[in-house]
Amino acid sequence: MLIRRLKCLRYLGTRHNSSHYVTTPIFYVNAAPHIGHLYSAVIADAHCRYQRLRNPEKDVRLCTGTDEHGTKIQQAAALHGIPVPKYCDDISERYREVFRSASIQTEDFIRTTEERHKRAVAHFWRTLHGRGHIYSAAYSGWYCVSDETFLTDSQLRLDESTGSRYSLESGHPVEWTEETNYMFRLSQFQDDVRHWVKQKARIRPAKFEKILLDSLSEPLPDVSVSRPSNRVHWAIPVPDDDTQTVYVWLDALVNYLSSVGYPNEGYTANWPPAQQVIGKDILKFHGIYWPAFLLAAGLEPPGQLFVHSHWTVDGQKMSKSRHNVVDPFQAARQYTMEGLRYFLLREGVAHSDGNYSHVKAQRILNSELADTLGNLLSRACAKSLNPGQIYPSANAEHLADLLRSLDAAKRLQDSLLQLSERCASHYECNHFHLVADTAMAALHAANNFFESSKPWTLKAGAPDANPPRLETIIAMTMDALRLCGIVLQPIIPQLATRLLDKLSIPTAQRGWNHLAHSLATSPASLGGSRQLDGQTSALLFQRILEEKVVKEQDEKEQQKPQPAKRSKSKKKERRETMS
Repeated sequence: MLIRRLKCLRYLGTRHNSSHYVTTPIFYVNAAPHIGHLYSAVIADAHCRYQRLRNPEKDVRLCTGTDEHGTKIQQAAALHGIPVPKYCDDISERYREVFRSASIQTEDFIRTTEERHKRAVAHFWRTLHGRGHIYSAAYSGWYCVSDETFLTDSQLRLDESTGSRYSLESGHPVEWTEETNYMFRLSQFQDDVRHWVKQKARIRPAKFEKILLDSLSEPLPDVSVSRPSNRVHWAIPVPDDDTQTVYVWLDALVNYLSSVGYPNEGYTANWPPAQQVIGKDILKFHGIYWPAFLLAAGLEPPGQLFVHSHWTVDGQKMSKSRHNVVDPFQAARQYTMEGLRYFLLREGVAHSDGNYSHVKAQRILNSELADTLGNLLSRACAKSLNPGQIYPSANAEHLADLLRSLDAAKRLQDSLLQLSERCASHYECNHFHLVADTAMAALHAANNFFESSKPWTLKAGAPDANPPRLETIIAMTMDALRLCGIVLQPIIPQLATRLLDKLSIPTAQRGWNHLAHSLATSPASLGGSRQLDGQTSALLFQRILEEKVVKEQDEKEQQKPQPAKRSKSKKKERRETMS
């Protein structure tokens, strides 16, 4: 125990490489992707985009993919009347399409049916077996096909009326199973796993650390890590024993190693993962089994598990039986994929289930992306106020006067001065909703400043025309848009890019370090004006209309006269009359 503890302490030491390796779960292909899967991916993607923005010299690597083995896959393919390999190909490609559409920027998309993964699993198995951590034994217990796991009596609920048993956690039915399996000596790693969990910020949010420690307060039984081939044939064979296949969770967890090239030389450059993003339903597998497997194999466990909660729909759990599973592509038709991405990160909080509703999504996206952000850009770019279509330079005298005499200008300056530090703090914790809060507060201050300064009274031809003051107001407004655009790049990458493109901000000036240079932080360092990008529209985000309004508009369009078609009809009538 002492030797193992010393090894564990060494594993928990400081990372010495410059890699920042992040993973999502690999998604089970027994069904098409829904917004819960997309939520995992956008959390990981936003985290990685921030890391690249903040530390451009760091090698940031994001891996996602699909989990394609197990009984449920066999059953799903049979239900659809499709060969299992073809079924896996189809569903895996749908995940790829969703992630491409949502701008998930990955370095790898791994599938557990790939040969590189099968080789990694075989090597990992042989390592565990060679170290004496796997043994063969007759095994019996309550098995949940849906969850692909054996459950103890304390994890079951008995339905007195039918005598059937169900998983307490998932609610899925279980069946009594007796078979000869290979077992992993999980019980020997209980203290080491508990020690790993207790390290600072190892499991976040903190509520999930407590859940794991509660589970670890009871003795851990050894865990079955294989299944008979005649029962689960769609799986990776156990090395040197084709009568057994590798337990789907051991197979799946090794994907995080496969993606960085394990067991080939050089994989350690990216190991261990800095952060692994998972849903709360797979906490046990990642928070107990996974570190135990790794420690048994002589490998360092992940730096952090970031655990998120689930999504309900109008207050109800998503389920096929309720017909309320939200398809990301269908949702994107209403909100755009960028809008859906913003809503998930804006509304979701990791420690509690989020509630998805059309009313809420429409309200948030219209209020924040269309009005607060988009409308401010449109007003600053309006040709009536900005006929030259420039990002003007500020006049030093007018800038000082506005900051001295206008409360709204001072409030805007205060908001922008705090923007970088506050948002960095929130990003470090994956609190994307608080980043959005902070950015929107700054944009509200910018809107209030724009309204209070009344730039329309200063334009050419107005009684109080004052071009230098007008350009200073526009410069301050565009500076706020620039800063918020930089901050929001990890959350809404496409919209932020269009905003910064419109303002003609060079790509090399969109890093986190450029938040330090602004009219708010250093009013004396005033740059020259630049031409706005005429190829990029100032309309960032179209307001979302109620379906009823859209339908009425479509009907009105159909009722409008169509001259070209009517003209052809009249010509035809004349020809028919003449004949």
